[in-house]
Amino acid sequence: MTALFAVIDRLRTGFRITRPPGDGPFPVVVLMHGCGGNKGLQDLYAQVAVDAGWAALVLDSYAPRSISRAAAYATVCTGLRLQGRERAGDLYAALAWLRAQPWVDPDRFVAAGWSHGAWSIMDALASGPDAPRFSKIEGLGPDPLAGLVGAFLVYPWAGVGALTRRRGWVKLVRAQMILGGRDSVSGMYLPRRAAEAARASGADIEVTVFPDATHAFDEEHGVDPRFRFSPERFAEAKALFAAFLKGS
Repeated sequence: MTALFAVIDRLRTGFRITRPPGDGPFPVVVLMHGCGGNKGLQDLYAQVAVDAGWAALVLDSYAPRSISRAAAYATVCTGLRLQGRERAGDLYAALAWLRAQPWVDPDRFVAAGWSHGAWSIMDALASGPDAPRFSKIEGLGPDPLAGLVGAFLVYPWAGVGALTRRRGWVKLVRAQMILGGRDSVSGMYLPRRAAEAARASGADIEVTVFPDATHAFDEEHGVDPRFRFSPERFAEAKALFAAFLKGS
């Protein structure tokens, strides 16, 4: 187990923060990248958030752990390292740090995640009292997700190792899930099952399907031949993101 303050101290080196003009307090969205690491995509969504009046914290989970891009593909993307329930601790730490900042509205947080990042957010919502054990962090307090009001989940992993399908969500928030009809990585069936489990727990979750979209449809410079960038779907996803924040 690692103390929460030590996790915050380590992760702060991977924080990238963008804020609207003024002193705040601002609502804040925490953006969590997929298993391939931070490639700049989340910064584009962060600008959407700022334009909507939100501050944005892009959270790099790999740099503070010295995980290279190659190591991420070999170990994290294959499920050998840093599964969602453990990486959920990064979200707990980010929220704990944000609550202590004078420019932050501590009652209005949204977590946004892509693929592995969305898995991590969903596992955080499903962990409940098991959060310290799963994340290996001590000192989390009774509600490590205090102030979280929404989750924006783009092509989330909900397969092997994911908690939501069998546990539902303990922390109930409004959620938007975006799935691709041609996603050969996360697919649609298991994320939809996870959404049903979250909804059965009492969560307000909307699922939007882009029928022609692959996994990582919003990554313009992806290298995986299974993925196809779609500027039209990317624009739609950003519009959904802006609308979701404005409604949160």
